[in-house]
Amino acid sequence: MGSSVMFKGFFFKAASSVVVSTALISSFGSQANAQSVIKIDGSSTVFPIMERAASDFQKSGGSRVTVGISGTGGGFKKFCNGDTDIANASRPILKKEIDACKAKGVSFFELPIAYDGLVVVVNPQNTWAKDLTVDELKRIWEPGSTIKNWSQVRKGFPNVPLKLFGPGPDSGTFDYFTEAINGKSKASRTDYTPSEDDNVLVRGVSGDRGALGYFGKSYLEANKNRIRAVGIIPRGGSKAVMASDATVQNASYQPLSRPMFIYVSAKSAKRPEVKRFVTYVFNNGNKVVKQARYTPFPQNAYGQILTNYNKGKLGTIFGGKAEIGLTINELIAREVR
Repeated sequence: MGSSVMFKGFFFKAASSVVVSTALISSFGSQANAQSVIKIDGSSTVFPIMERAASDFQKSGGSRVTVGISGTGGGFKKFCNGDTDIANASRPILKKEIDACKAKGVSFFELPIAYDGLVVVVNPQNTWAKDLTVDELKRIWEPGSTIKNWSQVRKGFPNVPLKLFGPGPDSGTFDYFTEAINGKSKASRTDYTPSEDDNVLVRGVSGDRGALGYFGKSYLEANKNRIRAVGIIPRGGSKAVMASDATVQNASYQPLSRPMFIYVSAKSAKRPEVKRFVTYVFNNGNKVVKQARYTPFPQNAYGQILTNYNKGKLGTIFGGKAEIGLTINELIAREVR
């Protein structure tokens, strides 16, 4: 079944769009039809994966799926309120979100879906910043930072105004980046252009010679002619590392590699169409994640995650907070317990 494009100016080059406004649901008939719609919202970073999975699922004859972008935090608000079936998240669920779900009687499955390397990007006309150290990123992004010119970042950089673009406070990418770089989640300077939609950030960086931003690497892959990634020199390191499947898999791209998740409502999971969709996603996990330009798990790991789901393994393996530097192997080892 086809679907309508609802995000104007969406720069991620996916094969098809499954983003459908919930207002359209009423035009398709009865309440029974509306009930069969699977509602997903949350992280714009996870969006390309679930957009791809939902499109393929629908083409195979599955139920209709709507996928929204309100950021990880915004997605959890809807999810814990019982308004959606699945939450896309670019970080684990936080303690306050666990409490909010519990207060509304919403229990959930936590299903890791892929790994991501957060990319730090500049305008292609920036010919000077080939790499940045973690400490330089901290001086740029920490609360109260007064760095407003590239010449303040590193000796030898030119006198060019620094224009910053980054995820908004409802974004899981914002939470992870600020904790990894600044040492505390949500600790960030506020004089930058924020958005929970990574396409807005792409547009901002591509339009200003002195721009700097950060987001998931899938959006870099889809816009390589408009933005450029810089290498990251980790604390204690001397060599810049670029984000790639290889460097994310071998844990050398640190501290900006992180797992991504979908959270499935236990109530929704009882619906046959939701069970079929989740099964489809994880049976095709490696393929779908690669198509969305993220780093997949080994296919047998997707099988184990699906087994845990089918066994009714509810809750989170995290303590209500993100963990910096968790490798793919460490995550999978937790999953198979």
